[in-house]
Amino acid sequence: MKAVIAIDSLKGSLSSLEGGNAVARGIRRVYPQADVVVRPLADGGEGTVDALVQGMGGEIQRVLVTGPLGTPVMCQYGIVRETGTGVIEMSGAAGLTLVPPEKRNPLYTTTYGVGQVIKDAIGRGCRRFLVGIGGSATNDGGVGMLQALGYGFLDKDGRDVPFGARGLKALRKIRDDDVIPELARCEFRVACDVTNVLCGESGCSAVYGPQKGADPSMILKMDQWLGDYAALARERFPNANPCQPGAGAAGGMGFAFLTFTNGTLEPGIQIVLEETKLEAYLKDADVAVTGEGRLDGQTAMGKAPIGVARLAKKYKIPVIAFAGSVTRDAGQCNLKGIDAFFPILRGITTLEEAMRPECARENLADAAEQAFRLMKVLERGEEAHGAGG
Repeated sequence: MKAVIAIDSLKGSLSSLEGGNAVARGIRRVYPQADVVVRPLADGGEGTVDALVQGMGGEIQRVLVTGPLGTPVMCQYGIVRETGTGVIEMSGAAGLTLVPPEKRNPLYTTTYGVGQVIKDAIGRGCRRFLVGIGGSATNDGGVGMLQALGYGFLDKDGRDVPFGARGLKALRKIRDDDVIPELARCEFRVACDVTNVLCGESGCSAVYGPQKGADPSMILKMDQWLGDYAALARERFPNANPCQPGAGAAGGMGFAFLTFTNGTLEPGIQIVLEETKLEAYLKDADVAVTGEGRLDGQTAMGKAPIGVARLAKKYKIPVIAFAGSVTRDAGQCNLKGIDAFFPILRGITTLEEAMRPECARENLADAAEQAFRLMKVLERGEEAHGAGG
């Protein structure tokens, strides 16, 4: 029997590969000789760098950059030298988790560090980039990132505008004279799972501004400034389109990548599945195993486990999922290719206890063992039925 395991991380507990290896241990208790393949999985958010680096045979790099508050942070990213690919999570340089709740204010938070990471990777030979832009603390339209790459965003006196969304208020001119020359030869696949436009009721300021510290007055101002920024960008870059779905992702980073780089926005799970070549491993599998920390109705809308299930169903492979917890609406996942799912908790416990890595590992292994015991019984039943027929 061949089992292919691709589980998203159990956030705060186990990485994708740690979870997958725990499931593999449970399977081998039942099928000691099974061909069990564990592959990394992510959906473009937290854990994407680790998953892609592990799945693509890359290595981790660390670089000191300007964090969202303008102070230094150490950012981790990946390089796959064979293909000259840089793997970046925006949250590592400009993430909301890097900003204490009392200091969250998108008027001042910047994406400058993201540009510094890209520049560092370019200096190490990367010309191809996979970028996850979830979890940002910013609403600067990607201007900070672009400044780090050499674009000039100038005020009426020809000076660089300040960091943060407030810089857009002062913006009067955009220059590209000093952009690092290698940028024109770079391509960016940007993991983007939202369809928000740049401005308006469904724009980044209105929808995501509050979680980044914006009050209603700030939201109105930032929305206007982003509109002015887009109009100014269109004068020099005719393809600038603030109404394109995804332009409002990550406080306007979607717009920045689409307008100022050779960038495309794609579903995160699509990028991960293609880059890690999961389909090649699934083609001849007898069963696919997936899962995540919590299986719910949101999972069914296209999160990582559903991406695995869709691939498996191309080859009519049964799909089992394990999760730290499941909700009542998780049944929708059955309609999206997951044949059966199982919560791994085995008794009443606290969340803290359940998320301890050692507990999560054992719970995953034990749940997998029981599911595959049933599979083995069913196999024997089919064999006996066939012999009797």
